[in-house]
Amino acid sequence: MDGSKPNFLDVATWSGKLFSDGWAAASAGVEEVTSPADGSTVETIGKGSAADVARAAAAAHAAQPAWEATPAAERAAILNTAADILEANTDELLPWIIRETGSIPPKAGIEIEHSAGFLRAAAEAALEPTTQALKSMDGRQEELTRVAHGVVGVISPFNFPLVLSVRAIAAALATGNTVVHKPHELTPITGGVIIARVFEAAGLPAGLFHVIPGGADVGAALCEDPKIAMVSFTGSPGVGSKVGAACGRTLKKVQLELGGKNAMVIMDDADMDIAASNCAWGAWLHQGQICMAAGLLLAPADKADALAEALAVKAGHLPVGNPATEQCALGPLIAEAEARRIEEIVKDAVSKGAKLLAGGTPDGTMFPATVLSGVTPGMRAFEEEIFGPVAVVAAYDNDDHAVELANMTEFGLAAGVIGKDIARARALGNRLRVGHLHINDQTVTASPIAPFGGRGKSGNGSRISGPAIWEEFTQWVWVTTKSEATPYPF
Repeated sequence: MDGSKPNFLDVATWSGKLFSDGWAAASAGVEEVTSPADGSTVETIGKGSAADVARAAAAAHAAQPAWEATPAAERAAILNTAADILEANTDELLPWIIRETGSIPPKAGIEIEHSAGFLRAAAEAALEPTTQALKSMDGRQEELTRVAHGVVGVISPFNFPLVLSVRAIAAALATGNTVVHKPHELTPITGGVIIARVFEAAGLPAGLFHVIPGGADVGAALCEDPKIAMVSFTGSPGVGSKVGAACGRTLKKVQLELGGKNAMVIMDDADMDIAASNCAWGAWLHQGQICMAAGLLLAPADKADALAEALAVKAGHLPVGNPATEQCALGPLIAEAEARRIEEIVKDAVSKGAKLLAGGTPDGTMFPATVLSGVTPGMRAFEEEIFGPVAVVAAYDNDDHAVELANMTEFGLAAGVIGKDIARARALGNRLRVGHLHINDQTVTASPIAPFGGRGKSGNGSRISGPAIWEEFTQWVWVTTKSEATPYPF
Protein backbone atom coordinates (compact mmCIF):
# COMPACT_ATOMS: atom_id res chain seq x y z
CA MET A 1 0.00 0.00 0.00
CA ASP A 2 1.47 3.36 -1.04
CA GLY A 3 -0.99 5.61 0.76
CA SER A 4 -2.92 6.70 -2.32
CA LYS A 5 -6.70 6.61 -2.18
CA PRO A 6 -9.37 7.42 -4.75
CA ASN A 7 -11.02 10.72 -3.84
CA PHE A 8 -8.61 11.23 -0.96
CA LEU A 9 -9.89 14.77 -0.40
CA ASP A 10 -13.55 13.68 -0.42
CA VAL A 11 -15.46 16.97 -0.21
CA ALA A 12 -18.42 15.38 1.57
CA THR A 13 -16.11 14.63 4.52
CA TRP A 14 -15.02 18.19 5.24
CA SER A 15 -17.08 20.74 3.33
CA GLY A 16 -18.42 23.38 5.73
CA LYS A 17 -16.54 21.84 8.68
CA LEU A 18 -13.41 22.22 10.75
CA PHE A 19 -11.15 19.49 12.13
CA SER A 20 -11.15 19.00 15.90
CA ASP A 21 -11.49 15.44 17.19
CA GLY A 22 -12.77 14.60 13.74
CA TRP A 23 -14.68 16.71 11.23
CA ALA A 24 -17.28 18.83 12.97
CA ALA A 25 -19.48 21.88 12.48
CA ALA A 26 -17.88 25.23 13.27
CA SER A 27 -19.51 27.60 15.73
CA ALA A 28 -19.26 30.62 13.40
CA GLY A 29 -20.94 28.91 10.44
CA VAL A 30 -19.42 28.43 7.02
CA GLU A 31 -17.40 30.50 4.58
CA GLU A 32 -16.68 30.23 0.88
CA VAL A 33 -13.10 29.89 -0.31
CA THR A 34 -12.56 31.66 -3.63
CA SER A 35 -9.93 31.41 -6.34
CA PRO A 36 -7.70 34.51 -6.65
CA ALA A 37 -7.48 34.00 -10.41
CA ASP A 38 -11.17 34.34 -11.29
CA GLY A 39 -13.13 34.72 -8.05
CA SER A 40 -14.90 31.39 -8.46
CA THR A 41 -15.84 29.35 -5.42
CA VAL A 42 -13.33 26.61 -4.67
CA GLU A 43 -15.29 25.06 -1.78
CA THR A 44 -16.93 25.89 1.54
CA ILE A 45 -15.08 25.62 4.84
CA GLY A 46 -16.20 25.75 8.46
CA LYS A 47 -15.51 29.13 10.07
CA GLY A 48 -14.13 28.85 13.59
CA SER A 49 -14.38 31.20 16.56
CA ALA A 50 -12.68 31.77 19.90
CA ALA A 51 -15.00 29.18 21.39
CA ASP A 52 -13.74 26.56 18.92
CA VAL A 53 -10.15 27.45 19.83
CA ALA A 54 -10.92 27.01 23.53
CA ARG A 55 -12.45 23.57 22.97
CA ALA A 56 -9.57 22.49 20.73
CA ALA A 57 -6.94 23.78 23.17
CA ALA A 58 -8.58 21.92 26.05
CA ALA A 59 -8.67 18.68 24.06
CA ALA A 60 -5.08 19.10 22.90
CA HIS A 61 -3.97 19.88 26.45
CA ALA A 62 -5.62 16.72 27.76
CA ALA A 63 -4.11 14.55 25.02
CA GLN A 64 -0.58 15.95 25.17
CA PRO A 65 0.97 14.01 28.11
CA ALA A 66 0.20 10.64 26.53
CA TRP A 67 1.60 11.80 23.19
CA GLU A 68 4.83 12.98 24.78
CA ALA A 69 5.09 9.62 26.55
CA THR A 70 4.63 7.77 23.25
CA PRO A 71 7.94 6.21 22.12
CA ALA A 72 9.80 8.45 19.72
CA ALA A 73 9.89 5.70 17.11
CA GLU A 74 6.08 5.62 17.04
CA ARG A 75 5.85 9.37 16.63
CA ALA A 76 8.43 9.20 13.84
CA ALA A 77 6.56 6.40 12.09
CA ILE A 78 3.36 8.45 11.92
CA LEU A 79 5.24 11.45 10.49
CA ASN A 80 6.92 9.28 7.85
CA THR A 81 3.59 7.70 6.95
CA ALA A 82 2.09 11.16 6.59
CA ALA A 83 4.87 12.08 4.15
CA ASP A 84 4.19 8.94 2.12
CA ILE A 85 0.46 9.66 1.99
CA LEU A 86 1.00 13.27 0.96
CA GLU A 87 3.24 12.26 -1.93
CA ALA A 88 1.04 9.36 -2.99
CA ASN A 89 -1.92 11.69 -3.48
CA THR A 90 -0.01 14.39 -5.35
CA ASP A 91 -2.04 14.19 -8.56
CA GLU A 92 -5.30 14.79 -6.72
CA LEU A 93 -3.96 17.52 -4.45
CA LEU A 94 -2.16 19.65 -7.06
CA PRO A 95 -5.33 21.12 -8.65
CA TRP A 96 -6.63 22.17 -5.23
CA ILE A 97 -3.38 24.00 -4.45
CA ILE A 98 -3.24 25.63 -7.88
CA ARG A 99 -6.80 26.89 -7.76
CA GLU A 100 -6.85 28.08 -4.15
CA THR A 101 -3.43 29.75 -4.01
CA GLY A 102 -2.83 30.87 -7.60
CA SER A 103 0.28 28.70 -7.87
CA ILE A 104 1.61 27.58 -11.21
CA PRO A 105 1.84 23.75 -11.27
CA PRO A 106 5.61 23.53 -10.57
CA LYS A 107 5.25 25.72 -7.48
CA ALA A 108 2.31 23.62 -6.28
CA GLY A 109 4.51 20.56 -6.74
CA ILE A 110 7.20 22.21 -4.62
CA GLU A 111 4.62 22.59 -1.85
CA ILE A 112 4.03 18.85 -1.72
CA GLU A 113 7.66 17.84 -2.22
CA HIS A 114 9.01 20.18 0.46
CA SER A 115 6.18 19.41 2.90
CA ALA A 116 7.01 15.72 2.67
CA GLY A 117 10.64 16.65 3.30
CA PHE A 118 9.74 18.59 6.44
CA LEU A 119 7.68 15.66 7.72
CA ARG A 120 10.58 13.24 7.20
CA ALA A 121 13.12 15.63 8.72
CA ALA A 122 10.89 16.00 11.78
CA ALA A 123 10.55 12.23 12.01
CA GLU A 124 14.33 11.91 12.02
CA ALA A 125 14.64 14.63 14.65
CA ALA A 126 12.16 12.81 16.89
CA LEU A 127 14.72 10.01 17.26
CA GLU A 128 17.51 12.27 18.48
CA PRO A 129 18.70 12.00 22.13
CA THR A 130 16.79 14.26 24.49
CA THR A 131 19.05 14.04 27.56
CA GLN A 132 22.53 15.34 28.28
CA ALA A 133 24.76 14.55 31.22
CA LEU A 134 26.36 17.42 33.12
CA LYS A 135 29.57 17.46 35.10
CA SER A 136 28.67 17.34 38.77
CA MET A 137 29.83 20.12 41.06
CA ASP A 138 29.22 18.28 44.36
CA GLY A 139 28.98 14.56 43.66
CA ARG A 140 25.33 14.36 42.75
CA GLN A 141 24.20 13.01 39.37
CA GLU A 142 23.18 15.84 37.04
CA GLU A 143 21.50 15.83 33.67
CA LEU A 144 19.48 17.97 31.30
CA THR A 145 16.40 16.62 29.55
CA ARG A 146 14.24 18.14 26.85
CA VAL A 147 10.50 18.35 27.50
CA ALA A 148 7.70 19.54 25.25
CA HIS A 149 6.04 22.88 25.89
CA GLY A 150 2.57 21.29 25.74
CA VAL A 151 0.12 22.72 23.21
CA VAL A 152 1.56 24.73 20.30
CA GLY A 153 -0.58 27.16 18.34
CA VAL A 154 0.44 27.47 14.69
CA ILE A 155 -0.62 30.41 12.51
CA SER A 156 0.40 30.18 8.85
CA PRO A 157 0.32 32.47 5.77
CA PHE A 158 -1.26 32.31 2.31
CA ASN A 159 1.81 32.21 0.06
CA PHE A 160 3.13 28.68 0.78
CA PRO A 161 0.26 27.51 2.99
CA LEU A 162 1.09 23.79 2.93
CA VAL A 163 4.85 24.04 3.48
CA LEU A 164 4.74 26.86 6.01
CA SER A 165 2.08 25.06 8.04
CA VAL A 166 3.62 21.59 7.89
CA ARG A 167 7.12 22.65 8.91
CA ALA A 168 5.90 23.96 12.29
CA ILE A 169 3.20 21.32 12.83
CA ALA A 170 5.58 18.45 12.12
CA ALA A 171 8.28 19.89 14.39
CA ALA A 172 5.81 20.38 17.22
CA LEU A 173 4.41 16.86 16.96
CA ALA A 174 7.84 15.27 16.60
CA THR A 175 8.94 16.76 19.93
CA GLY A 176 5.87 15.63 21.86
CA ASN A 177 3.64 18.69 21.60
CA THR A 178 0.05 18.79 20.41
CA VAL A 179 -1.14 21.42 17.93
CA VAL A 180 -4.01 23.84 17.37
CA HIS A 181 -3.60 25.32 13.90
CA LYS A 182 -5.08 28.41 12.23
CA PRO A 183 -4.43 28.45 8.48
CA HIS A 184 -4.71 31.74 6.62
CA GLU A 185 -8.35 32.62 5.96
CA LEU A 186 -7.69 32.80 2.19
CA THR A 187 -6.06 29.35 1.94
CA PRO A 188 -7.68 27.07 4.54
CA ILE A 189 -7.88 24.06 2.23
CA THR A 190 -4.21 23.86 1.26
CA GLY A 191 -3.08 25.12 4.66
CA GLY A 192 -5.54 23.14 6.77
CA VAL A 193 -7.85 20.56 5.22
CA ILE A 194 -5.13 18.74 3.27
CA ILE A 195 -2.93 18.48 6.38
CA ALA A 196 -5.79 17.24 8.53
CA ARG A 197 -6.71 14.57 5.99
CA VAL A 198 -3.07 13.46 5.72
CA PHE A 199 -2.65 13.05 9.48
CA GLU A 200 -6.05 11.42 9.78
CA ALA A 201 -5.05 8.84 7.16
CA ALA A 202 -1.63 8.39 8.79
CA GLY A 203 -3.24 7.31 12.05
CA LEU A 204 -2.39 10.29 14.26
CA PRO A 205 -4.37 9.71 17.47
CA ALA A 206 -7.43 11.85 18.09
CA GLY A 207 -7.02 15.08 20.03
CA LEU A 208 -3.43 15.77 18.97
CA PHE A 209 -4.07 18.03 15.97
CA HIS A 210 -6.84 20.56 15.41
CA VAL A 211 -7.52 22.92 12.49
CA ILE A 212 -9.59 26.02 13.28
CA PRO A 213 -10.03 28.23 10.19
CA GLY A 214 -11.04 31.81 10.79
CA GLY A 215 -9.97 35.42 11.00
CA ALA A 216 -8.12 37.63 13.44
CA ASP A 217 -10.37 36.58 16.33
CA VAL A 218 -9.19 32.99 16.01
CA GLY A 219 -5.54 34.10 15.91
CA ALA A 220 -6.06 36.28 18.98
CA ALA A 221 -7.66 33.38 20.83
CA LEU A 222 -4.64 31.18 20.08
CA CYS A 223 -2.36 33.83 21.58
CA GLU A 224 -4.49 34.32 24.66
CA ASP A 225 -5.65 30.80 25.56
CA PRO A 226 -3.93 29.72 28.80
CA LYS A 227 -3.73 26.09 27.66
CA ILE A 228 -1.60 27.01 24.64
CA ALA A 229 2.03 27.27 25.73
CA MET A 230 3.66 28.45 22.51
CA VAL A 231 2.66 30.14 19.27
CA SER A 232 4.56 29.67 16.01
CA PHE A 233 3.63 32.44 13.57
CA THR A 234 4.62 32.96 9.94
CA GLY A 235 3.37 36.10 8.22
CA SER A 236 3.74 39.83 7.92
CA PRO A 237 5.73 41.99 10.35
CA GLY A 238 2.62 44.02 11.15
CA VAL A 239 0.59 41.04 12.28
CA GLY A 240 3.66 39.39 13.78
CA SER A 241 4.22 42.33 16.11
CA LYS A 242 0.64 41.99 17.34
CA VAL A 243 1.11 38.25 17.88
CA GLY A 244 4.32 38.89 19.81
CA ALA A 245 2.64 41.52 21.98
CA ALA A 246 -0.35 39.29 22.71
CA CYS A 247 1.86 36.35 23.64
CA GLY A 248 4.03 38.63 25.76
CA ARG A 249 1.04 39.60 27.90
CA THR A 250 0.70 35.99 29.03
CA LEU A 251 4.44 35.22 28.95
CA LYS A 252 3.80 32.65 26.23
CA LYS A 253 6.74 31.52 24.10
CA VAL A 254 6.46 32.88 20.57
CA GLN A 255 8.39 32.08 17.40
CA LEU A 256 8.00 34.71 14.68
CA GLU A 257 9.06 34.19 11.06
CA LEU A 258 8.23 37.39 9.23
CA GLY A 259 9.21 39.19 6.03
CA GLY A 260 12.35 40.23 4.21
CA LYS A 261 13.85 42.88 1.95
CA ASN A 262 16.45 40.51 0.59
CA ALA A 263 19.40 41.84 -1.35
CA MET A 264 21.24 40.13 -4.16
CA VAL A 265 24.68 41.60 -4.78
CA ILE A 266 26.01 41.08 -8.30
CA MET A 267 29.81 41.41 -8.17
CA ASP A 268 31.72 43.10 -10.98
CA ASP A 269 33.26 39.77 -12.05
CA ALA A 270 29.92 37.95 -12.31
CA ASP A 271 28.58 36.41 -15.52
CA MET A 272 25.73 38.86 -16.18
CA ASP A 273 23.53 36.37 -18.05
CA ILE A 274 23.68 33.93 -15.14
CA ALA A 275 23.19 36.79 -12.69
CA ALA A 276 20.07 37.94 -14.56
CA SER A 277 18.67 34.42 -14.47
CA ASN A 278 19.18 34.22 -10.71
CA CYS A 279 17.63 37.67 -10.21
CA ALA A 280 14.58 36.81 -12.32
CA TRP A 281 13.89 33.61 -10.42
CA GLY A 282 14.43 35.23 -7.04
CA ALA A 283 12.24 38.24 -7.82
CA TRP A 284 9.35 36.65 -9.74
CA LEU A 285 8.83 33.10 -8.49
CA HIS A 286 5.23 32.77 -7.27
CA GLN A 287 4.61 36.39 -8.25
CA GLY A 288 7.20 37.52 -5.70
CA GLN A 289 4.92 36.48 -2.84
CA ILE A 290 7.75 34.88 -0.86
CA CYS A 291 9.45 36.20 2.25
CA MET A 292 12.80 35.19 0.73
CA ALA A 293 12.15 36.92 -2.62
CA ALA A 294 15.02 38.94 -4.05
CA GLY A 295 13.71 42.39 -3.21
CA LEU A 296 16.78 44.49 -4.00
CA LEU A 297 19.11 43.72 -6.91
CA LEU A 298 22.42 45.51 -6.45
CA ALA A 299 24.73 45.76 -9.46
CA PRO A 300 27.94 47.71 -10.18
CA ALA A 301 27.14 51.19 -11.49
CA ASP A 302 28.56 50.42 -14.93
CA LYS A 303 26.50 47.20 -15.25
CA ALA A 304 23.21 48.05 -13.54
CA ASP A 305 21.49 49.24 -16.72
CA ALA A 306 22.54 46.10 -18.59
CA LEU A 307 21.16 43.91 -15.80
CA ALA A 308 17.86 45.80 -15.79
CA GLU A 309 17.55 45.55 -19.57
CA ALA A 310 18.25 41.80 -19.48
CA LEU A 311 15.53 41.42 -16.87
CA ALA A 312 13.10 43.43 -18.99
CA VAL A 313 13.66 41.03 -21.87
CA LYS A 314 12.97 38.08 -19.58
CA ALA A 315 9.84 39.79 -18.24
CA GLY A 316 8.43 39.98 -21.75
CA HIS A 317 8.66 36.20 -22.06
CA LEU A 318 6.71 35.42 -18.89
CA PRO A 319 2.95 35.27 -19.49
CA VAL A 320 0.57 35.95 -16.60
CA GLY A 321 -2.68 34.04 -16.28
CA ASN A 322 -4.90 31.55 -14.50
CA PRO A 323 -2.69 28.51 -13.83
CA ALA A 324 -5.76 26.31 -13.36
CA THR A 325 -6.87 26.83 -16.97
CA GLU A 326 -3.90 28.04 -19.01
CA GLN A 327 -0.15 27.72 -19.29
CA CYS A 328 1.55 30.69 -17.67
CA ALA A 329 4.72 31.61 -15.81
CA LEU A 330 3.06 33.85 -13.24
CA GLY A 331 -0.33 33.32 -11.63
CA PRO A 332 -2.51 35.84 -9.79
CA LEU A 333 -1.69 37.74 -6.65
CA ILE A 334 -3.71 36.51 -3.68
CA ALA A 335 -6.08 39.53 -3.77
CA GLU A 336 -6.79 42.58 -5.91
CA ALA A 337 -5.98 44.87 -3.00
CA GLU A 338 -2.42 43.52 -3.11
CA ALA A 339 -2.16 44.43 -6.79
CA ARG A 340 -3.27 48.00 -6.08
CA ARG A 341 -0.79 48.31 -3.21
CA ILE A 342 2.10 47.11 -5.35
CA GLU A 343 1.11 49.41 -8.23
CA GLU A 344 1.36 52.38 -5.84
CA ILE A 345 4.90 51.32 -4.88
CA VAL A 346 5.87 51.23 -8.56
CA LYS A 347 4.30 54.64 -9.20
CA ASP A 348 6.15 56.10 -6.22
CA ALA A 349 9.48 54.92 -7.63
CA VAL A 350 8.78 56.33 -11.09
CA SER A 351 7.66 59.67 -9.65
CA LYS A 352 11.01 59.91 -7.84
CA GLY A 353 13.19 59.16 -10.85
CA ALA A 354 13.24 55.39 -11.34
CA LYS A 355 12.66 53.94 -14.81
CA LEU A 356 9.90 51.41 -15.47
CA LEU A 357 11.29 49.01 -18.07
CA ALA A 358 8.58 46.33 -17.98
CA GLY A 359 5.20 45.67 -16.44
CA GLY A 360 3.90 47.80 -13.63
CA THR A 361 0.18 47.80 -14.46
CA PRO A 362 -2.11 45.10 -13.01
CA ASP A 363 -5.31 43.67 -14.42
CA GLY A 364 -7.36 42.66 -11.40
CA THR A 365 -5.17 40.19 -9.49
CA MET A 366 -2.91 39.65 -12.50
CA PHE A 367 0.36 41.58 -12.16
CA PRO A 368 3.01 41.16 -14.87
CA ALA A 369 6.71 40.69 -14.21
CA THR A 370 7.93 44.22 -13.56
CA VAL A 371 11.37 45.84 -13.75
CA LEU A 372 12.40 49.11 -12.08
CA SER A 373 15.88 50.52 -12.66
CA GLY A 374 17.62 53.47 -11.08
CA VAL A 375 16.00 52.79 -7.71
CA THR A 376 17.55 54.69 -4.80
CA PRO A 377 17.03 55.08 -1.04
CA GLY A 378 13.95 57.14 -0.26
CA MET A 379 11.79 55.24 -2.75
CA ARG A 380 9.23 52.80 -1.37
CA ALA A 381 10.53 50.18 -3.82
CA PHE A 382 13.95 50.40 -2.20
CA GLU A 383 12.75 50.35 1.40
CA GLU A 384 9.60 48.22 1.58
CA GLU A 385 9.00 44.52 1.20
CA ILE A 386 6.96 44.52 -2.01
CA PHE A 387 5.65 40.94 -1.91
CA GLY A 388 4.91 41.12 -5.60
CA PRO A 389 6.64 40.49 -8.96
CA VAL A 390 8.82 43.61 -9.07
CA ALA A 391 12.55 43.40 -9.82
CA VAL A 392 14.17 46.41 -8.13
CA VAL A 393 17.59 47.28 -9.61
CA ALA A 394 19.92 49.68 -7.80
CA ALA A 395 23.52 50.65 -8.58
CA TYR A 396 26.50 50.60 -6.23
CA ASP A 397 29.97 52.12 -6.52
CA ASN A 398 32.18 49.57 -4.69
CA ASP A 399 31.95 46.65 -2.28
CA ASP A 400 31.58 48.90 0.77
CA HIS A 401 28.76 50.78 -0.92
CA ALA A 402 27.01 47.50 -1.81
CA VAL A 403 27.15 46.40 1.82
CA GLU A 404 25.86 49.77 2.96
CA LEU A 405 22.87 49.59 0.60
CA ALA A 406 22.08 45.96 1.41
CA ASN A 407 22.10 46.66 5.15
CA MET A 408 19.98 49.80 4.78
CA THR A 409 16.87 47.93 5.96
CA GLU A 410 15.06 46.91 9.11
CA PHE A 411 14.78 43.37 7.75
CA GLY A 412 17.45 40.68 7.91
CA LEU A 413 16.29 37.42 6.36
CA ALA A 414 18.29 36.38 3.28
CA ALA A 415 20.95 37.58 0.87
CA GLY A 416 22.68 36.27 -2.23
CA VAL A 417 26.05 37.19 -3.70
CA ILE A 418 26.94 36.29 -7.30
CA GLY A 419 30.62 36.44 -8.30
CA LYS A 420 33.49 34.38 -9.66
CA ASP A 421 35.89 35.23 -6.84
CA ILE A 422 34.27 33.10 -4.15
CA ALA A 423 36.52 34.33 -1.33
CA ARG A 424 35.68 37.93 -2.13
CA ALA A 425 31.98 37.15 -2.49
CA ARG A 426 31.97 35.36 0.87
CA ALA A 427 33.86 38.22 2.53
CA LEU A 428 31.22 40.65 1.31
CA GLY A 429 28.39 38.30 2.31
CA ASN A 430 29.77 37.95 5.83
CA ARG A 431 29.13 41.66 6.32
CA LEU A 432 25.42 41.40 5.54
CA ARG A 433 23.04 41.23 8.51
CA VAL A 434 20.97 38.20 7.52
CA GLY A 435 19.92 34.77 8.72
CA HIS A 436 20.54 33.06 5.35
CA LEU A 437 23.53 33.76 3.13
CA HIS A 438 23.82 32.19 -0.33
CA ILE A 439 27.02 32.51 -2.36
CA ASN A 440 26.46 32.16 -6.11
CA ASP A 441 22.76 31.58 -5.66
CA GLN A 442 19.56 33.59 -5.44
CA THR A 443 17.66 34.14 -2.21
CA VAL A 444 14.66 31.79 -2.51
CA THR A 445 16.29 28.76 -0.94
CA ALA A 446 15.16 26.63 2.00
CA SER A 447 15.84 23.19 3.43
CA PRO A 448 14.05 21.01 5.99
CA ILE A 449 17.38 20.35 7.71
CA ALA A 450 18.56 23.97 7.96
CA PRO A 451 17.39 26.44 10.64
CA PHE A 452 15.14 29.05 9.03
CA GLY A 453 14.77 32.62 10.28
CA GLY A 454 16.19 36.09 10.20
CA ARG A 455 17.07 39.19 12.19
CA GLY A 456 15.35 42.43 13.03
CA LYS A 457 11.99 42.92 11.34
CA SER A 458 12.34 39.46 9.78
CA GLY A 459 11.54 37.80 13.12
CA ASN A 460 12.39 37.57 16.76
CA GLY A 461 15.64 35.67 16.30
CA SER A 462 14.00 32.26 16.73
CA ARG A 463 14.51 29.56 14.13
CA ILE A 464 12.54 26.68 12.72
CA SER A 465 13.65 23.37 11.12
CA GLY A 466 16.86 21.38 11.43
CA PRO A 467 18.62 21.65 14.79
CA ALA A 468 16.21 24.43 15.74
CA ILE A 469 13.37 21.91 16.13
CA TRP A 470 14.48 20.93 19.63
CA GLU A 471 15.62 24.43 20.52
CA GLU A 472 12.26 26.01 19.73
CA PHE A 473 9.64 23.38 20.49
CA THR A 474 11.00 22.05 23.79
CA GLN A 475 12.70 23.38 26.91
CA TRP A 476 15.44 22.11 29.19
CA VAL A 477 14.74 20.62 32.60
CA TRP A 478 17.71 20.33 34.96
CA VAL A 479 17.53 17.12 37.00
CA THR A 480 19.83 16.27 39.92
CA THR A 481 19.91 13.00 41.86
CA LYS A 482 21.59 12.19 45.16
CA SER A 483 21.99 8.59 46.25
CA GLU A 484 20.15 9.49 49.44
CA ALA A 485 18.84 12.61 51.13
CA THR A 486 21.20 14.34 53.58
CA PRO A 487 20.48 16.90 56.32
CA TYR A 488 21.07 20.66 56.01
CA PRO A 489 22.06 23.08 58.80
CA PHE A 490 18.48 24.28 59.38
